[in-house]
Amino acid sequence: MTKIQDLAPERRKKYRFPMSREMRYKVLEDDAIVDAGTGMTVDMGSGGIAFQPSRLLRPGAFVELSISWPVLLDDACPMRLIVFGRVLRSSVRHTACTVDKYEFRTQGRAAQQVTPIRSDAMLQRWADNIRRELVKTAAG
Repeated sequence: MTKIQDLAPERRKKYRFPMSREMRYKVLEDDAIVDAGTGMTVDMGSGGIAFQPSRLLRPGAFVELSISWPVLLDDACPMRLIVFGRVLRSSVRHTACTVDKYEFRTQGRAAQQVTPIRSDAMLQRWADNIRRELVKTAAG
């Protein structure tokens, strides 16, 4: 039996894989971190990630996701996937964002209940670079 969603055309250019992982996120708007929270991923691919945040996020906002990775480095060290992207859409069911930049980082071996927001400016620097590129493209 054919389902209605099977008939809808696929909008994505790249496939997403179902993956439910714990994650934290930060939202940057107007050069300031305006929101942070936790959630779970729904699916991931090289072009985007769908996740369930603790609240709705504004489309167009810059986000940094820190996602627990299911594989240990050298079978001993927990890893996190850090993703920088932009919110494409957000609803009560889930939020989707682009994957514009990513990196893997190691994390502490002990589980952390509450992790404070990092004070570094990686998300800010990345968003500034994207904005500069948009200005160059518009001017050229």
